[in-house]
Amino acid sequence: MHCSGAGRRTRLACGRGPPEEVDHLLPTMMLAARLSRPLSQLPGRTLSVCDRKNGTRHSLLFCSASWTPKGHRAYASEVNPAGSKAVLITGCDSGFGFSLAKHLHSKGFIVFAGCLLKDKGDDGVKELDSLNSEHLRTVQLNVCSPEQVEKAVETVRSSLKDPEKGLWGLINNAGISTFGEVEFTTMETYKEVAEVNLWGTVRTTKSFLPLLRRAKGRVVNISSMLGRMANPARSPYCITKFGVEAFSDCLRYEMYPLGVKVSVVEPGNFIAATSLYSPERIQAIAAKMWDELPEVVRKDYGRKYFDEKIAKMETYCNSGSTDTSPVIDAVTHALTAATPYTRYHPMDYYWWLRMQIMTHLPGAVSDMIYIH
Repeated sequence: MHCSGAGRRTRLACGRGPPEEVDHLLPTMMLAARLSRPLSQLPGRTLSVCDRKNGTRHSLLFCSASWTPKGHRAYASEVNPAGSKAVLITGCDSGFGFSLAKHLHSKGFIVFAGCLLKDKGDDGVKELDSLNSEHLRTVQLNVCSPEQVEKAVETVRSSLKDPEKGLWGLINNAGISTFGEVEFTTMETYKEVAEVNLWGTVRTTKSFLPLLRRAKGRVVNISSMLGRMANPARSPYCITKFGVEAFSDCLRYEMYPLGVKVSVVEPGNFIAATSLYSPERIQAIAAKMWDELPEVVRKDYGRKYFDEKIAKMETYCNSGSTDTSPVIDAVTHALTAATPYTRYHPMDYYWWLRMQIMTHLPGAVSDMIYIH
């Protein structure tokens, strides 16, 4: 089967003849891949589809004879200079926040780097402070603490040369992650993750909005591809990131007439780059999880099933990209572009295609490909 797109021919090859019901899905699946980019720009990827009649699975391979690797996404070139614009970033102790603080400082921004562990002398805080720059200042900031958030607002306001000109940018980056199937996850865990990822984002945004409105500035919320598509064993995290997406949309509508632009960055898999999980951390979470399980859940699922799920989670420790620059570039564009995008998708093409299928096609189709 061949299709033509952007002057190129793209081939869909199947290892075995798919069942009739799968054959009917092929045009729809190909359409999903072409929603905003031609298939000729996608690397070869295998999708597995289940035949419900006999329980067998069939592999569908998207491949292109003329595909060539592409670099990072090229954003619109019309940008505004940083000048003396000030931004506040949450979660700068490590990961994306730490990298963003250094990068935006190098671009000329005045950076207020909110750090959870500043009062404990964390290594990341020490490295940022060691730059000895009047344009980069670390700030004690736990987004779960209303008192610390309000104190951070006062710190920023008093540090601005002209507070009436406001704060140009807020990057809500602070977040935590965990794993566990629904019956394995306590309500305390759900609340803990939501308090940081969702309510921390809402709390910090509400507190800084008066300064952002004065500058007609930018709000950039770090969500996730898991804020657009759910995944087994990640419900505590997915719930919060879906919430960040909804909050960002509502805020964007409300801020538009006031001149404040709101963008969402949805990173793909960057576990390896951010050291989000390690075997030791996974085992610690698993031990606590098993100890807290109700007896009926332990008995019904059994230790073998539980251990298999934990072992699968451990395989993700070194997965994903080791290069955070796509995320850094996306945030930078959202802060500097004359017309920033509503959503940024720094992820590889496998996850991008999967997200398009899971968000644009009927659930029965995406379930057949990825879940069943």
